[in-house]
Formats: sequence, C-alpha cells, structure tokens
Amino acid sequence: MSGGREREFSEFFVACAPGLRRTAYVVVGDWQHAEDLTQQGLAKLYVAWRRVRPETRLAYARRIVVNECLTHLRRKRPELLYDVTPDRVDRATGPGDSVLDLEAALALLPPRQRAIVALRFLDDLPVAEVARLLDVAEGTVKSQTSRALDTFRQHLPQLISALAEPETPNAEEHR
Repeated sequence: MSGGREREFSEFFVACAPGLRRTAYVVVGDWQHAEDLTQQGLAKLYVAWRRVRPETRLAYARRIVVNECLTHLRRKRPELLYDVTPDRVDRATGPGDSVLDLEAALALLPPRQRAIVALRFLDDLPVAEVARLLDVAEGTVKSQTSRALDTFRQHLPQLISALAEPETPNAEEHR
C-alpha cells in the first residue's frame, strides 16, 4: 500500500473502529471478542482497501465485521454473558427508578437478530442497507426486527428491575 493509502486506512480505522466494535459487541456480547473480531474484519478490509470504493468503505467494513461475528458464533457457540461495558457511565438513580437490563435483553436474541438490531438501532441504518449488508431480503430484516422487538416486549417485565430504596438507618440505633 502506498503512503497515501496507508494514511487513508489509518484515518478510517481511527474514525470507524470504535463504532464497529460497539456493533460487534452487541452481536457477540463480549468486549474482548468484539475487539478481536473487529480487528480481524479491519485486517480483511486492509487487504481489499484499494478495490473498495471510498463511498462504500464503511458499509463494507460493517459487513465484514458482522459476518466475522456471526461466523464466530456459529463456530464457537459460546454462552453469551454480556460483560460490563467499559465506556458505560454509571448514573445516579433515585428510589423507585427502573432500569432496563439491555444486556439481558440482547442475550435473549439469536445472533442474526442481534446483528439486525445492532445495525438498525445502534448504527441507525435503514432496512434496505441492513438487507444489503447481511445479504438478505428486506422482508427478512423487517420480520427479524419484528421478532426481536416481540421478544423484548414479551420479556419486558423481567428485564425491568426496580431499584430498591436505599435502607435508611434507624434513628434509634445512632443515639
């Protein structure tokens, strides 16, 4: 690769790798695997860099990374245990606040549905683009999205947990 192309790829990598990694995480449920699979996907993109049109590079990278994730899950079939997201910001919650356990929700979905949910809602891609990236019909994207949302709705009561009110010490005990 020439110096200009290497610089182009490096700039692309810096700009796009974090988003691709987040998408990979939603699909595989593990940050370390997501990082590895993103790296593998971007290595494949590097090899094909000269053949990929600049306006389609991000779409091509998404396709490679998602396919790497789905292949990994087909081969390995690990139990999905969503780990703590390293860039998650803990927010203070008050008594009676409810929290949706998004990681548990994602773990309910099969890999292809997680990929579709990630591309549709995390990457905010239209149905046609997701269909093109996954090489499936638009109707498949729509039906799989619908099934994923139905799964979420069905399990919503279990996915929402009310935070317990903090215990207040008995005033008598502190006298």
